[in-house]
Amino acid sequence: MEDYPRTLAELEARFCDEARCRDYLVTLRWPEGFICPACGHKAGWKVTAVRYECAACHHQASVTAGTIFERTRKPLVTWFRAIWLVTSQKNGASAKGVQRVLGLGSYETAWTWLHKLRRAMVRPGRDKLSGAVDVDETYVGGERPGKHGRGAEGKTVVLVAAQHDGTGIGRVRLCRISDLNGSTMGTAVQTMVAAGSVVRTDGLKSYSGLKVLGFIHQVVRHDAAVGKNLLPRCHRVASLLKRWLLGTHQGYVSPEHLDYYLDEYTFRFNRRTSQHRGKLFYRLLQNAVRIEAVTFDQLKKNVRGIRLAKHYM
Repeated sequence: MEDYPRTLAELEARFCDEARCRDYLVTLRWPEGFICPACGHKAGWKVTAVRYECAACHHQASVTAGTIFERTRKPLVTWFRAIWLVTSQKNGASAKGVQRVLGLGSYETAWTWLHKLRRAMVRPGRDKLSGAVDVDETYVGGERPGKHGRGAEGKTVVLVAAQHDGTGIGRVRLCRISDLNGSTMGTAVQTMVAAGSVVRTDGLKSYSGLKVLGFIHQVVRHDAAVGKNLLPRCHRVASLLKRWLLGTHQGYVSPEHLDYYLDEYTFRFNRRTSQHRGKLFYRLLQNAVRIEAVTFDQLKKNVRGIRLAKHYM
């Protein structure tokens, strides 16, 4: 049974000290009991308030080792508040806002925390979209003079995939791409959509190789510049993405870090119907103890490898 706080008052009452926060992380990382991160043995015991020892190899580890919380100098209580702040607000939070609300000592700390959490918003091994999926590209970046849409300069291309849910939008995936080359776009679609799915696009030639890649490709219009909007799901998602970037992040994020913002938007959009914001808090913490540790320097260099923490079960 999913166990999470429903309100801020419940969060503050329940996770008021480090021990309670650690115990909650233990239930998320090892719901069936301790599993050694070194050898995978499924038995061990608690040797201190924060460390466990493997019964087989005697390796010692804490519940935060090998996760985004590894070597943190801040209390887990503060981390839990940050995660609640990020997930409870419909549009998320900026680094400046997190720094101000939590009283963090520096903007750098808030920025690092948010990027670590954005990495955790991608569930390891998440399912690809399937069924009928609309695919189209959009352009993200600050306002610049000149041409709009395809061929616009100084903007980043983002491929949008929106799964059909009746007449509405189901799950979405977003992917930053370097160009409109057919190979680039085909690879991007493969990372987002399961083979055998119906993929609906406009008539851009770069999509012509999708059939060879194992998709059922349908062209909804051959002239992308004229006629009725026949990919409304993608256009709706793209419009909301740009509105979110404008409202929460002043309309611009650096292209080298855009992937993480796309991950956050996807996480939020795909859980937009959750009745309790606390469930987003729960899901993000679940992922946070499955994602390997990353340093500030790695984040600055955009080291994007996201791997499942060994033996997180």
